[in-house]
Amino acid sequence: MKASVTCLVFCLGLAGYSHADVAPDETVYRATRAADGVQHVRIEGGAYFFKPNRVIVKLNVPVELTVSVGRSVIPHTFVIQAPEAGIVVDESLSSQPRSIRFTPTAVGSYPFYCRNRLLFLENHRGKDMEGVLDVVE
Repeated sequence: MKASVTCLVFCLGLAGYSHADVAPDETVYRATRAADGVQHVRIEGGAYFFKPNRVIVKLNVPVELTVSVGRSVIPHTFVIQAPEAGIVVDESLSSQPRSIRFTPTAVGSYPFYCRNRLLFLENHRGKDMEGVLDVVE
């Protein structure tokens, strides 16, 4: 029993240490209007990241986000809470891509993030599973 507890504490410590003080690389995607008049953006989530983690879209132009999770056994979500800009999203991610449509109605920078957490561990947003949706004119 003592060996099991020691192993558990050691493994949890390694999991926390492996992510400590590591700044995520910024990946930027500037959306353009497609022939259908929509700005199409693909975002993949994974082991505490979103790629791209900064997305730039135009004001008052429809957006279609296609979100999915890569190879991960850990459940993740994709959340944007910006009702002032006409954007409210709270989706569970899966390996099957999901499409989310909205039209941004206010210029600004709006965070997106994973709201999940496992047991007593830090939430995924606190582990840098977040990004920014920039709405520009």
